[in-house]
Parts: sequence; C-alpha cells; structure tokens
Amino acid sequence: MMSVRFVLGVCAVAALTACQPAAPEDSRFGVGFDQTFDAQRANRDAMLAGSVPAAPSVSAQPLPVAGSPADTAAQTTAMLARTGRAQTVADAGRLAAAANNSGVPPVEASPSNPAPGLVNNATGISQENNFDVVTNQRSIESDAARLAANRAQYQVIQPQALPERTDTGPNIVAYALKTSHPVGTKMYKRSRFNAANRFKRSCGNYRHMDQAQADFLTAGGPERDPKGMDPDGDGYACGWNPAVYRTIGD
Repeated sequence: MMSVRFVLGVCAVAALTACQPAAPEDSRFGVGFDQTFDAQRANRDAMLAGSVPAAPSVSAQPLPVAGSPADTAAQTTAMLARTGRAQTVADAGRLAAAANNSGVPPVEASPSNPAPGLVNNATGISQENNFDVVTNQRSIESDAARLAANRAQYQVIQPQALPERTDTGPNIVAYALKTSHPVGTKMYKRSRFNAANRFKRSCGNYRHMDQAQADFLTAGGPERDPKGMDPDGDGYACGWNPAVYRTIGD
C-alpha cells in the first residue's frame, strides 16, 4: 500500500510540473513585457535627441541680498542686457540732442558710472565770529575810538509839553470816560416817528462810527437827537460803543 501511494504522489507532482508555463529567458521583463519595449524606448530617445534643449547650467554663486547695491546693479545689468541698451547710433543721436538743449551732456544711469564727487560749499564761520580774525583786525584801542565816535553822534532831546487841542468839537474819548451805562440802556427820550428810516438814512452818511458819534454830540446829543441817530436813547449814535475807550482810563 505504501508503495502505491508513493507512486501516485510522484505522478501527481510530475503532472503539475508539466502544466506550469515556461519562465522567460530575461528576468528584466515582467508579465506582459518583452524585448520590444527596449526598442521602442530607443527609438523615442533618438527622435527627441535633436529637439530637446540641453539643461541650463546651474551657478553655485550665492545671490546678493535683496535691496543691496549689488542686487540693484545685477538687476540693472540684466535689464540693460534684455532691452539692448548698449551704445547704438540712435542712443548717440539722442544724447547729442539732449546735450545741445542745456549745454551739459546727460549722464546715463549705469552701475559702471564712477561715484559722484563731493561738493563742499561750506564757507565756515563769519569773520565777526572768528576770534583769530577779529583779534588781528581789532584792538582795545580801536574799539574805544569807535565807541567815542558813536557817543559823539548822540543827540539828547529834551521833553516838551504836548500841544493843546485847537478844535472846539466834542471829544468822544472824554465822553466815553464820563459814561458808565452799557450800550442799549435807554437814558433819553426819543421820537418813534419813522425812527428806522431816519436811523438808516443818517448813519449811512458816515464811514466810521466815531465820526457819527462826534456829529451826534455836536448836534445837541446826547439829550437831543434831531437826525434820529440814536433811536434807542442810550446816548450812543449809530451803534457806537464807548467800551473800547473806557479801557484807556484803567
């Protein structure tokens, strides 16, 4: 029995081995691939060899710090290279025309331009503030002579009495100092007949209220008001205010 089972087992293994597919000759290819893949890839590489540009070289030089003079110079150089701003015939003509306008050749902005020269317009301190210069130009004796010459030109004016007033008209300043009631306080009787029109017509003839007040006093004010210049009866014509003159006596 044992030998029969052994024989049957060997036969089964042999049958299974015969049913398995043959292994590929090249282990580089997996299931579904054969040697035609290499040929196709070789053909594609050959077609692209003439059209694909070479990869640009990479510089290992560090970039300048943003905003630094080196960065500005690099950007300017790259911009000039892209726009073709080298000296051409057109540029030369433009520069010549600009120079003829002002007489001064223009300066083209370029990183290669030399640094501008320093302009020193300082003149220093004046001679009057320079101790060494003043010492050489002046002396104690010369200052004394100059002081004596200035004193000789002095003129002493003796005080004199103020001139007396020659006009006999009313003094509005004295009137303001004599009164004490505020503007608008009725002190005298006035006629109400056509008061508004008379006030407007009479006061319109004066350029300043001081002139109106002086004529008001001349015509009999403040007790009388024949021209209607003081309709409220406060003794102040055409809105005149004595407050500004009352401060003189303070």
